[in-house]
Amino acid sequence: MQDAAAFILMYIVFPLWVAAGLADWYCHRRTGIAITSGLAENLLHWLMYAQVGVGMLVVALFETNAAVLAIVFGVFLLHQATVYGELAYSSIRRDVDPLEQMVHSFLELLPLVSLALLAVIADRSDWTLRVRAQPWPVEYLAACAAATVLFNALPLLHETAACLRARKLPQPARRRARVEPGL
Repeated sequence: MQDAAAFILMYIVFPLWVAAGLADWYCHRRTGIAITSGLAENLLHWLMYAQVGVGMLVVALFETNAAVLAIVFGVFLLHQATVYGELAYSSIRRDVDPLEQMVHSFLELLPLVSLALLAVIADRSDWTLRVRAQPWPVEYLAACAAATVLFNALPLLHETAACLRARKLPQPARRRARVEPGL
């Protein structure tokens, strides 16, 4: 069961998470983040990316046990608080359409799936943070790093550049905050 959970985590959940991150970037680009919610929202995206990165590094480098579960759960809670703040900020400044809401569903569900799979794998009685005795294959870690840089970090960098360029536009060229239509 542990081998199946590790396989699902490594070869299904992680790639889906990377793909969902790329889809989220596409949604931001499509709704004009650079001229609506701008750099402030983009910096929140970088913060969330870093938070997820911390959780993934902990999982990749340390034995999966109660200590790792606690750290990953803490990162998850911090990330969720950041997501809430980011959505509270951005949803009044740009359209967060149904496609983006569905992408967000994946971005919120996949960490929970990861936690559940880690709970299956973990030695829940061990609270010692220890480097993995059997590291994950270097090729796998390199492929993961390449995938997240190519499909998540570079698009976020593109978003940052667009937001910085848009800050130089005259104020009337920027979009006003959107107004919710009446029901």
